[in-house]
Amino acid sequence: MIISVGSDHAGYNLKKVMIPYIESLGHTVIDNGNNGPDDLVYFPDMAKKVCAPILEGKAERGVMFCGTGVGASVACNKIPGIRASIVHDYHCAHQCVEHDHVNVMCIGEKIVGEWLAPDLLKAFFEAKGNTDERTKHVIRLLDEMDKGYK
Repeated sequence: MIISVGSDHAGYNLKKVMIPYIESLGHTVIDNGNNGPDDLVYFPDMAKKVCAPILEGKAERGVMFCGTGVGASVACNKIPGIRASIVHDYHCAHQCVEHDHVNVMCIGEKIVGEWLAPDLLKAFFEAKGNTDERTKHVIRLLDEMDKGYK
């Protein structure tokens, strides 16, 4: 799988450590930046960079690393066609893909850290979206929301 990743300054250290881990799972990583913990990058700008390869069909999933995952999730979810979720526990790491077809995981370096992140990433990448009728209906409703809220 091709994974688009990026971080703001608050998530850089976790991103730097997790890229080799993601690659060790057999995935190809597109690293959209930033360039270090002192490189002040605003998460809305980074969200655009992480999500672009997904929307262009060049990546299947994305991971945004930031301080808490909150801002990254808000920013990514402003982009039509992107479903982002904060992921801080194992159940949500797979459930968000299975039930909501999430394509961008937002993970907080200050919340999760290096000891839990590998388990969450692995679960997120291995999960597959459910295709039952109820899930299909929910996904159709979400797709309609991408076209404009009414």
